[in-house]
Amino acid sequence: MSTGQVQPLVDLQRLVVALRRKRRFWLTTALAGLILGGAVAVFLPAPPTAVTKIMVIHPDDSPTDSGTLMRTDVAVLSTANMAAAALKRINSTESPSDFLKDYAGLGLTNNVMQVTVKAKTKDDAVAKAKALADAFIADHTQRTQAAATGRSKALLQQRDQAQAQLADIDNQAAAEVGKGRNSNAGALEQLYTQRANLVSKIADLQNQAQQAGIGSPEVIAGTQIVDAPAIEPVSKLKAYGTPAGVGLALGLALGLAFAAVTALVRDRPVLRREISQHLGASVIAQVGVKPIGPAKLWRRSKAVTESSRVALTLARAAREDRASLSLLEIGAAATAAELAVELGRSLAEDGPVVLVDDLPGKDVSKLPVEGTVQVVEAGDPAVARAARRVGVGTAAPGTAWTDLSALGAETVLVVRAGFANTQWLHTVARQLADCGVPILGVVLVDPDPTDHTDGTLWDGLHTALRGRAAVVARKQDEVVELELRDETKPIEWPVKPGRRFRPLDRTRPPVDPDAPTRRLKPVQES
Repeated sequence: MSTGQVQPLVDLQRLVVALRRKRRFWLTTALAGLILGGAVAVFLPAPPTAVTKIMVIHPDDSPTDSGTLMRTDVAVLSTANMAAAALKRINSTESPSDFLKDYAGLGLTNNVMQVTVKAKTKDDAVAKAKALADAFIADHTQRTQAAATGRSKALLQQRDQAQAQLADIDNQAAAEVGKGRNSNAGALEQLYTQRANLVSKIADLQNQAQQAGIGSPEVIAGTQIVDAPAIEPVSKLKAYGTPAGVGLALGLALGLAFAAVTALVRDRPVLRREISQHLGASVIAQVGVKPIGPAKLWRRSKAVTESSRVALTLARAAREDRASLSLLEIGAAATAAELAVELGRSLAEDGPVVLVDDLPGKDVSKLPVEGTVQVVEAGDPAVARAARRVGVGTAAPGTAWTDLSALGAETVLVVRAGFANTQWLHTVARQLADCGVPILGVVLVDPDPTDHTDGTLWDGLHTALRGRAAVVARKQDEVVELELRDETKPIEWPVKPGRRFRPLDRTRPPVDPDAPTRRLKPVQES
């Protein structure tokens, strides 16, 4: 895995894994919301609601009406005057503004309106619904009759104006007739024509005024209560389930939101690739947490198998080099102690093993050990005499970094996923590097089951070989030194046994390369 990749602003995979790891929290908030919603439904039940339906007839009803008239009626019902009229009918001292909040109108069709009224008691709700319906019907018929009376008065005024014009024309015609032979026949004919028109108009206006005065009896007769006020039945499932469901949804949403925000703000790595990258060491094994509750019945054997398998892996790594080994925990003291005991049992096959317990809670000392495995505390004289020792310590905040090298020349970090933040993981890696303690690898505790990211680093020798760079370099130096030693050693030629060598005559002059040489004739075969 390359460390030079550009990191996204929000890692969705990390966020999903963090939310899954926090499922106990947001499931708890969801359960709390469910319980709280149910408690609200029990201790603060919804007030009783009375429902009534009114048939509303309009003088201007039309099959093509889009519901404008009914929306107007609903708006009129929601006025303070209407609320005051209804309260007056039942002699209530409640404020109209408060009563407006307790009822509502709904147009079911162009002529049917449903009125719902809430009150403290059922009888009060029914009485208020009846009073409100009666007040609306009275107001509707009154407005209809007032409109008819207004139209009648307007027609009568037009009739009076026409009668005044008729009297004026009669006077003009009488004056023209009084002239005798000097009267203008054309003017008289015109006056008589106007008079006839006015007489007809006056008769029509009189009839229209009478009709308008009658009003709209079909409106008055048709506008009535068609469904008497009654308490609306509410099922228990709806009464208790709705608030509980709302509480469940709110609790779940708040829990998820809080878990997501804390996962982003706290910056605690949970993925294998993140932990290996920040610690600069590869993940060599992983261990699940101990099962809780009934899960112990079927998951205990799996947990024991995982612990034993990881201990064997660490034992093989420890046998490769005889240097002392340490286990440093970050948020997993109990797991580190168990791994140390299992590791000690595996290494005890090769000889006595001393476990140095330097954990704050002395978790290793609390576990039973068998055979040649001995548990001592840091500073015990047995540590110096031990041929094989395994140190167990902590790399949590407050650690004395200079003491970690005394626990082991090499270390394995036992890290709980999501426990330490990025800054602390960098601190651990830097401090161990300063102390000269190479990291063999990381044992990840409580990993996410769906995390399949690569926890192995391939950027260099120091990470690809699980921290064994110093060991490998030392072995390579030894090989090179042996090769150089072999090259400088004089060559020994094989000789026959018993053969004697003549001593070299150093007084004999050397051969002159320029001296003439004698050529020998080849031997001829006979």
